[in-house]
Amino acid sequence: MAPTHSPDAPRRALYLEDLSVGDRFTSGEHALDAAQIVAFAAQFDPQPFHTDADAADGTFFRGLAASGWHTAALTMKLLVASGLPLADGVIGSGGELQWPQPTRPDDVLHVESEVLEIVPSRSKPGRAMVQMRCETKNQRGEVLQRFTPKLVVVARGA
Repeated sequence: MAPTHSPDAPRRALYLEDLSVGDRFTSGEHALDAAQIVAFAAQFDPQPFHTDADAADGTFFRGLAASGWHTAALTMKLLVASGLPLADGVIGSGGELQWPQPTRPDDVLHVESEVLEIVPSRSKPGRAMVQMRCETKNQRGEVLQRFTPKLVVVARGA
């Protein structure tokens, strides 16, 4: 069985040779409130369903919802701070992003990740593309974001 890494376990920087398909990681949590949603949206995604709770009631979302980009930014924060301790950082090379349901005020987010595939580079020894599945969930375990990035991961001493 592949190891599971929790945010409470001691963290050590992981290199390519430390990863295996099936490894799982769980981040710490981030409590989101309406003020954070509105502040992010005002600066980066100023649509009424992100910036005005009253206006949001009459929209597709039927209430205030965080921008998907806010959820993505929080996901990255959680991955870096407590979810995926890659030695040289979480370096993306692309991926697919889905938001199956909105992130709401008072959601408490965490990220559950799994290594799906490791493909060594043919042209750059000591590197690989690591395909992950990262699900950002709320306190009820509902998936708010599904992200399947390809990450550049290096070997120790590369």
